[in-house]
Amino acid sequence: MTPGARFRELLTEPGIVVAPGAYDAITAQVIARHGFPALYMTGAGTVNAHLGVPDIALGTLTELVENAARIADVVDLPVICDADTGFGNAVNVLRTVRAFERAGVAGIHIEDQESPKRCGHLAGKRIVPIEEMEGKVRAACDARRDDDFVIIARVDAAAVEGLDAALERAARYVAAGADLIFAEALTSVDELGAFGSAGIGAPLLANMTEFGKTPYLSVDRFDQLGFDVVIFPMLAFRMMLGAVEAGMAELAATGTQRGLLDRMASRAELYDLVDYPSWEAAERRYLGPPETA
Repeated sequence: MTPGARFRELLTEPGIVVAPGAYDAITAQVIARHGFPALYMTGAGTVNAHLGVPDIALGTLTELVENAARIADVVDLPVICDADTGFGNAVNVLRTVRAFERAGVAGIHIEDQESPKRCGHLAGKRIVPIEEMEGKVRAACDARRDDDFVIIARVDAAAVEGLDAALERAARYVAAGADLIFAEALTSVDELGAFGSAGIGAPLLANMTEFGKTPYLSVDRFDQLGFDVVIFPMLAFRMMLGAVEAGMAELAATGTQRGLLDRMASRAELYDLVDYPSWEAAERRYLGPPETA
């Protein structure tokens, strides 16, 4: 079964699909270890972590696809990926879809912002005409070689044109072929409920990011409001950054890391996560037993 088919199968099962965000391969392995059914490759976390730059379309298609491939290679979960605005116009979207599909992921989302895009929860977003985004959705659907590869249309219009316009766009993107609708930066339970009850003809994805415009809701509440998938894109990245900041502050102040040991993953825990024993077994099989002194 292809990754896209596995993700679509999840959508048919009872309950909401929870997909935490990974910004690199080892974070993806931690997410998988905790039993989540799917995983989201965060675009913001990818460019923040790997490039040290803000989420304003500074990452390239190649850089995001390479990260997606590394993540998909180490987890047995369907991975859905942030593909920004598709890295150009509808013709560029053809290449974008094929590149991500070769990387082994389940699907991508493309947003209806102008490029350079902005984080969906920041002010100052500009959106493209509906017809331009419809063309991108059609191109994305035509480009996929596996019909189960999932095309997600992200609607950023609520913050720019209002809720009614966002709902109209969502319905038109579904008519153009989108498999899911990502309703971005909704600001209240009422707005979320309006999307959930609108009957737009496709499953809905919610973004539960921290310090954004969307209120903090539980997975169960998103389920009740009619959403089918919820992502937590930056939770792991922000937890990591907070921990590293605290660790560096203590090292700078004390000159030792000894007071931090109980807050670290141990060597044994790390080796277990990356399956060090299987690599040692491969060494013995193909290279022979280790030399002894």
